[in-house]
Amino acid sequence: MNQNNTSKTAILVFANSSREEVKHKAIARGDVLFDALTNHTLETVEKTRLPYFHFSEKHQFGKTFGERFTNAIQAVYDRGFERVITIGNDSPQLRPQHITEAERQLENNKFVIGPATDGGFYLMGLHKDQFDGNAFRQLDWQTSKLSKQLLSLVSNTMHVFRLPMLFDIDTVADIKSFLSYAYAIPVKIFQILLQILEEAEKTSACYILRVENLHFRLPHNKGSPLLLQSA
Repeated sequence: MNQNNTSKTAILVFANSSREEVKHKAIARGDVLFDALTNHTLETVEKTRLPYFHFSEKHQFGKTFGERFTNAIQAVYDRGFERVITIGNDSPQLRPQHITEAERQLENNKFVIGPATDGGFYLMGLHKDQFDGNAFRQLDWQTSKLSKQLLSLVSNTMHVFRLPMLFDIDTVADIKSFLSYAYAIPVKIFQILLQILEEAEKTSACYILRVENLHFRLPHNKGSPLLLQSA
């Protein structure tokens, strides 16, 4: 955690450790990937020279994701900050410019959102007066509905500034899309993503070959391919 007492804006990095992430995201070499993503995120944050707080699972409390996330935002406000910019660790395209632009828009009393391609967001910036903890807890967190719900919650009372839409990474399918369409990827993360995708495709190819070598067809919705593979 880094603090700069001259700023009224702080960054909240809400990101679990790689050990915790791989429990919820089935990605081969996920520990290596999430460590690299977190390091990239923290390096990006440090370039802004804004105070920041990294809340991993060790610092979070609450039963649901929504409760833990909302409580973390409130904890930053409780430290005396007036504005909070929240980010995760799963968007390799995140740049210092995205954060500094969010800070500038917050100073103009706007609500800031950086939408993600999966319907969530990679960045959210809001003033203390804009924060309604009870309403935030009720949102459908970690779903494709989140951005729309969030904008519906705030757009009637606040001016909204939208940052460019970026990819985030939660699944192997996300990696495929990311490598096909994304730009400005950090080299180290790009190499890790390629390795994960290559391993996933090898596993898939071996699985298809093994099933095809059984020389019979299964009717739809019958049997278990996973059991056939392990037989």
